[in-house]
Amino acid sequence: MLSRRSLLSAPLLAAAPRPNIVFVLVDDLRWDELGCTGHPFAQTPHADRIAREGANFRNAFATTPLCSPSRASFLTGQYPHRHGIVDNTDRRARSHQLITWPRLLHDNGYETSFIGKWHMGNDDSRRPGFDHWISFPGQGESTDPVINDNGKSSRVQGYITDILSQHAVDFVSRQRTKPFCLYLAHKAIHPNIQQAADGSVNSTGTAEEFIVADRHKQLYAGARIPHRGNYAKAPQRKPALEQKIPGVAPLSAKTGTDDATILNRARMTKAIDEGLGEILEAVRKTGREEDTMVVYTSDHGYFYGEHGLNAERRLAYEETIRIPLLMRYPRMAKSGLRLSQLALSIDIAPTMLELAGVASPSNLQGASLAPILRGGSPRWREEVLIEYYSDTVFPRVRKMGYQAVRTDRWKYVHYRELEGADELYDLKSDPFELDNRIAREPARVKEMQSRLTRLSASGS
Repeated sequence: MLSRRSLLSAPLLAAAPRPNIVFVLVDDLRWDELGCTGHPFAQTPHADRIAREGANFRNAFATTPLCSPSRASFLTGQYPHRHGIVDNTDRRARSHQLITWPRLLHDNGYETSFIGKWHMGNDDSRRPGFDHWISFPGQGESTDPVINDNGKSSRVQGYITDILSQHAVDFVSRQRTKPFCLYLAHKAIHPNIQQAADGSVNSTGTAEEFIVADRHKQLYAGARIPHRGNYAKAPQRKPALEQKIPGVAPLSAKTGTDDATILNRARMTKAIDEGLGEILEAVRKTGREEDTMVVYTSDHGYFYGEHGLNAERRLAYEETIRIPLLMRYPRMAKSGLRLSQLALSIDIAPTMLELAGVASPSNLQGASLAPILRGGSPRWREEVLIEYYSDTVFPRVRKMGYQAVRTDRWKYVHYRELEGADELYDLKSDPFELDNRIAREPARVKEMQSRLTRLSASGS
C-alpha cells in the first residue's frame, strides 16, 4: 500500500491531451428511471444523449446501497471496509482524510470543483483537493437552501437542483488554461429531511417529502406508473424481511412506496436533466465538447414497493444495488455502446485517473473501465461484492449487516448478524427475487460462499 506522501504525489503519466471531466452523481436514482434505460415516459433527453453518443453500462452497481459509504467509494475507488465511511453517521473527520481521485487530479495540474451534497458528516467545509467548493450542511434543503460558496455561507433563494446546476454551468464556462474536473453531487432526488449526527432521520418516505420545482408540479399528470413483477408482494422465505418488529407493520402491499411519491421523484429527475442539458451546452460553447468526459450515475437505487419496501434502500435487492452509468467521451468511446460487463462504483476512480494520465494508488480496489470504452475485450470480473454495515435509521433493517455476491445469474446474500437468514436467487429464472432457493441448492450455496470468501479476501 502506498504511503500518504506517495498517494499525494502520484506520478503523471499523460502523453496525450488530458480530458476535462464532468461527473454528475444523482441521489437515489434507480437504474431504470431514465428513457435510455427503459422507462416508458421519463423525459430525460440529455441523459439519453450521453447514452446515445457514448456508453451505457447496463449492469452497473453501487458497492453499498447507502448514501455516505457509496459516495466515499465513488471518490476513493475503495470499499467501505477500506475507506472507513461505513454508515451515514457523522464521519466528517475521516472524510477530510480521504485520498480522492479529484484530489489526485488537482495535485497533478487539474482545476477542480465540488458542487453539491458531500454527506459524510454535517460539516460543509471544503475538503482537500478542491479549488472551488459549493456545498451545504448535511442533507441540505430543497428550497431556499443555505449554501457554502467557497467558505461563505448564506441563504440562497431558489430550488436546490437549479442552484447547483447554475454553479456547475458557471464553473464550466470559465476561461482557463488547465484541464478541469467538475464533481457535481445533487441533493435530488432525495427527500427533503433533516438528519441528526447519529444518522437518524424522521422520514415517512411520502410524496410530500419529495419537493418538486414549481414548473414540474403537473408534469406526468395521469401517467401510469410501471411496476416490477415483485411490486406489492409480501416477502416469503425471506427471514430477514419477515421479522416481527414491535411497532412496525409487516411488509405488504400497504407498506410500499405509493404512486404519488414515484411521480414526484420522476418530476425531480426532470429538473436534474434540464440542468445537465445546460451544463452540456456550456461545455459546447467553450469548444471543449470533444475533449470532455461526461459521466452520469447514481449513488444507489430506491424501492418502489418491491417486496413491500419503501425508503429502506439498504438491502441487496436489484432495485437498490443497481445504478445507471452513462459515459460520453468521443475521443475514446464510439457512439451507442451498450455494455454488459459488471461495472462498479469503485471503477470510477481508476478510470478517471487513467484518462488523466495519473497513476492509480495501489490500494484502489476498482478496475479502470477505459479498456472497455476503447472497444477492447479485457479479462473482466465475473462477480461483484456488495456490503452493508448495520445502522439504526430504519427499525426494519437494524442488525441486518450483510455481504452479498452477484454474478450474471446468481445472487447470494449472507447476513452477518442474523442466523439462518441467508438468501440465494437465480436471477435468470427469477429476476424479481421472489424465490429464495437457499434450502434447495446446497451445492450452489457452497459455490457462492467460496466466491464471497475469495472476494472478501482480495478486497481486504
